[in-house]
Amino acid sequence: MKLVQTDIAGVWIAETSALSDHRGSFQRLFCANEESSIIGTRKIVQINQSITRAVGAVRGLHYQKPPMAEMKIVRCLRGRVFDVAVDLRKDSPTFLKWTAIELAPDNRCSFVIPEGCAHGFQVLEENSELLYLHTAFYSSPDEGAIRFDDLMVGVAWPLPPRDLSARDSSHPYLDAGFKGIEL
Repeated sequence: MKLVQTDIAGVWIAETSALSDHRGSFQRLFCANEESSIIGTRKIVQINQSITRAVGAVRGLHYQKPPMAEMKIVRCLRGRVFDVAVDLRKDSPTFLKWTAIELAPDNRCSFVIPEGCAHGFQVLEENSELLYLHTAFYSSPDEGAIRFDDLMVGVAWPLPPRDLSARDSSHPYLDAGFKGIEL
């Protein structure tokens, strides 16, 4: 496994390899030992899956506030997505900056998103399926979100965004008073 630091501190790309033969292939999706330099003492407590049907559909941008802030590891099992992390950490040198990676089964990458960063994605191939590993349990009172089209963040989605949930399309825009998430 190769870990690649992005331009946002704490956001990593984990590149894996596959062993292949005439029967097919085998690959390790996660290894606490190999990823210990970025996972630290955190434990994976929840694993979720999403399937999104429509090309252009956007989910996000979601995060959890302390005390339930979470690190999230995202992997595409089927299809192709444009996966985004937005730095919302107070006093971070990359505050309100975003970074993205295209995730697909054939590139064998996972996107590691730390506490204090929002996450979202856009579907580039129909019926895309994501697997999420979380270091905190979902907590409705601690959930937060920003709009996918927030001008203070300016995510450059590769396709015109469409097929948003009512919830995602009603998230608030950030205002000048937003100073970030204090961890």
